[in-house]
Amino acid sequence: MSIIQFCYILSAISFILGIRALSSPETARRGMSLAALGMLIAIIGTLFNQRIVSYQWIIAGLITGTALSIPISLWVPMINIPQRIALSHAGGALAASLIGIAEYYRYRTTLGPMNVGIIGFEVVLGALTFTGSLMVAGKLHGLFPSRPITYKGQNIVNITLFVIMIGMLIYLILYPYVNFIFYTLLSLAFLFGVFLVAPIGAADMPVVIALFNAYGGLTGAAMGFMLANHIQIITGALDGASGFILAILMCKAMNRSIRNVLFGAFGKMDTQEQTAISEINDKQAKSLSIEEALQFFEHAQSVIIVPGFGMAASQAHHALREFADKLKTNGIHVKYAIHPVAGRMPGHMNVLLAEANVPYTDLFEMDEINNEFVHTDIALVVGANDVTNPAARNVKTSPIYGMPILNVDQAKKVIVCKRSLNPGFSGIENELYFHDHTWLLFGDAKDSLTRLAYGFKRSW
Repeated sequence: MSIIQFCYILSAISFILGIRALSSPETARRGMSLAALGMLIAIIGTLFNQRIVSYQWIIAGLITGTALSIPISLWVPMINIPQRIALSHAGGALAASLIGIAEYYRYRTTLGPMNVGIIGFEVVLGALTFTGSLMVAGKLHGLFPSRPITYKGQNIVNITLFVIMIGMLIYLILYPYVNFIFYTLLSLAFLFGVFLVAPIGAADMPVVIALFNAYGGLTGAAMGFMLANHIQIITGALDGASGFILAILMCKAMNRSIRNVLFGAFGKMDTQEQTAISEINDKQAKSLSIEEALQFFEHAQSVIIVPGFGMAASQAHHALREFADKLKTNGIHVKYAIHPVAGRMPGHMNVLLAEANVPYTDLFEMDEINNEFVHTDIALVVGANDVTNPAARNVKTSPIYGMPILNVDQAKKVIVCKRSLNPGFSGIENELYFHDHTWLLFGDAKDSLTRLAYGFKRSW
C-alpha cells in the first residue's frame, strides 16, 4: 500500500467518524475536529502524488488560503455564519468548475463522451451552485430582498432554461469539440443559479443551504471521477448524501416538499392570507415592561426558552444564558426548545447557544419538549416567529399550514422579546402575539435580557 492510499483511507475514516459525531450537539465539536483532521491528512497525502510537476502554485494556494481563512474565522460574528457557509459553498463550487473548465480546455480534442459528460455535469452543477450560493448569502445579509422575487411565468422560464441546459449537455457529449456549446452551457448555468434562488424567501434558507451543500458535494465527486482521485469521490459522495438527507429533514420539519421550497415562493401572501391577518389584527396585542416581566418570572417554577433568528440578529445569546443562569440559581427549572428550522441554517441555534456556553443537557428538540409546554409557567420566546405561529395549525390558507411548530401557545404565560409587531423574514403575521396570555416585551432582545438578569430577585 502506497503512502497516498494509506493517507486517503485514514482521511475517509476521519470524515465518516466526523459526520457521525455531528449527529449530537454534545459530540459536534469532536466531529468538526475529526473532519478537519481528515482534510489535513488528505492534503498531505495528495502532496506525495508523483504527477505534481511543481509545488510553487500549491504552496501559494496554501499560504493564500490560510491568510484568508484565519481572519474570517476570527472576525466573522456568529450571526453571520449562515452567510459565511453560503460563501464557502460558492468558493468550493467555483474551484471545482474552474478545474473542469481547465480540463476541457486542455484535453477537449481527446476526451471521450463519458469524460465530457462528467466534466459537463461538474461544471454546470458547480456554476449554478456558485451563483446560487452568492444569492443565498446576499439575501441573508440584506444585499438582496429577503422576500421571494417573482414574476409571471417564472417557473416556466426556469424549467425551459433547465431543459435547454440538459439538451446542450447531451449535444456536448455527442460532439465534445464544439467549444461554443460548452461555454454557452457554462454561462447559462451561472444564470440558472440566480434564477433558482431569486423566487425563494429567506425563511426557506435552511433548506436551500443544505441543498447547495449537497450540490457542492456532488460537484466534488464528479471532479474526483474526472481526476481519478479516490478521496475526492468519497468526500464528495459523503457531502452530497448528507446534504440531501439534511434538506429532506428540514422539509419534513416544515411539512413541505423540496419542490414547494424551490418553486412555491414561500412568504408571498395571497388575498386569503392577508384577510386572515386582518382578522387577527382586530385583537389588541399586549405589551409589558421589564418590571412587570420580572414579577412574572419571580413567581415562576418552570421556564422554557424558545430562541430564533431575532436572538441571533441582536446577538442576545450571551445575555440569554446569563438570565437563564440567574433563574436556575433561584430554583427555577429552565429548558431550551430548539426547532429544526429555527435560524437561517441547520443547527444555527445550537451553534449560537454553544458559543454562549449553554449546557447541551439544557437543549431539547421539538419532539422531546412539545408536551411540556402545557405544564410550563412561562414560555420565553426570543426572536422566534414562524416556528411558534399557531396559524400552522389553525389557518388553512396560511403558507405555513401543516408545519410542525413548538407548542408555545399552550404554556400558562408567554413572553415574547421582539423589536416590533412587524412580521419576520417569511412575511407572515404571528397570531400568537394576540392571544390573551401572551405579552410582548418590546425592545432590543440583548438589552431586555440584560436588564432582566440584572433586576431579577426571587421574591420568596
